[in-house]
Amino acid sequence: MNINGVKQRWRIAAIALIAGSVLLSSGCGGGDKKSSSWQAGATGGASSNPAPAPTQSTVAVTSPKAEATDVIAATDVKYTSDDPSNTTVTVTGPDGKEVDGTLDKDTKTWTPAKALAWKTKYTVTVKGTATEGKSGTTTSSFTTMSKPTKQIRVTSFLGDGQTVGVGMPLIVKFSRSIPESYRDDVERRMTVTATPAQVGTWHWISPTEVHYRPKVYWKANSKVFYKIQLAGVPLGSGYYGRSDVTVDLKIGRSMIMTVQDKTKRMTVTQNGKVIKTIPVSLGKPSTPSASGTMVVMEKKEHTVFDTTDTDGAAGYRTPIDYAQRITWSGQFVHAASWSEGQQGRVNVSHGCVNVSEAMGKWLFDRTLMGDPVIVAGTPEKLKNGDGWTDWNMSWDQYKKGSYL
Repeated sequence: MNINGVKQRWRIAAIALIAGSVLLSSGCGGGDKKSSSWQAGATGGASSNPAPAPTQSTVAVTSPKAEATDVIAATDVKYTSDDPSNTTVTVTGPDGKEVDGTLDKDTKTWTPAKALAWKTKYTVTVKGTATEGKSGTTTSSFTTMSKPTKQIRVTSFLGDGQTVGVGMPLIVKFSRSIPESYRDDVERRMTVTATPAQVGTWHWISPTEVHYRPKVYWKANSKVFYKIQLAGVPLGSGYYGRSDVTVDLKIGRSMIMTVQDKTKRMTVTQNGKVIKTIPVSLGKPSTPSASGTMVVMEKKEHTVFDTTDTDGAAGYRTPIDYAQRITWSGQFVHAASWSEGQQGRVNVSHGCVNVSEAMGKWLFDRTLMGDPVIVAGTPEKLKNGDGWTDWNMSWDQYKKGSYL
């Protein structure tokens, strides 16, 4: 036997054991009381019953962080799970009542049905499938922020129960400009549900106004529901959304008015069938009508056109029947008894679409706000923004107005 060799191996083993002890002592230090207690028991100290390791869980709340404060009222709850399909999430308020919300198991996200209350503590309970040595339940709490003093009001032009034409855009306005960097998040929180389903998109008209239209005209007799869920949502510069808005409306029959300058005729189609051809007089050469796709924005059975403030001595003040506005700049479809002799033959108006008194009433009695009016063949082109010109753009152009 090589005694010197054995001694040499023993010395190496002893040195390794001592080094391992040093490393173990160093790694469990740093003021960790549980680690120090476990170390004492493991080396034959005063405690003969080492503390058990903390139980791990198959689920965890990742956002908001545990005991977080000043959490936005529109917060989502995010979590992890080893078995998402069999995991449930409940959020309760200080009264113990469960908060309404929806659970997306694919993204592991719980979203409240509406903004949470200001300055309120909520408890999240996530239950999953327990496995050997692991718990399937975890809880976490957070507290929402105080009610902000800077809030932005959100309004919808349309209201519940309205019936509108197939060209009607959905119009949402804000009481303050929305910064560009926040507009994608705003769009994600504005959902439109059409029955039957139809493809559509939002389009920003200005920093304070956004519209929605489908790819093609709304399907006749559709139902449309839209929700703007911005209460408590950050909207830039310390501002937050003031409230949520929901609207439930109906699309009526399809009625489209097409005016051709060449023929001086309006063709009216309903649900794809021609129901009337009407002689018209459009704008004279000095005040031409604009060509483009417009929609009926406003209806007044009796009104007065007064341009004396803007046109001075050249202005006029004329009573008008059955006026239907199609541009902000003053283009209307209306009855004009004084031009009935020229209708169908020559253009004599100040830019409006003139029809007879009888045809003015006939149209007025049948049209809805949002019915399309298409004027073609005039030398003037409709300027986008001069009215609800959402249909004066191609679908590809319109989509560029979205931030998603």
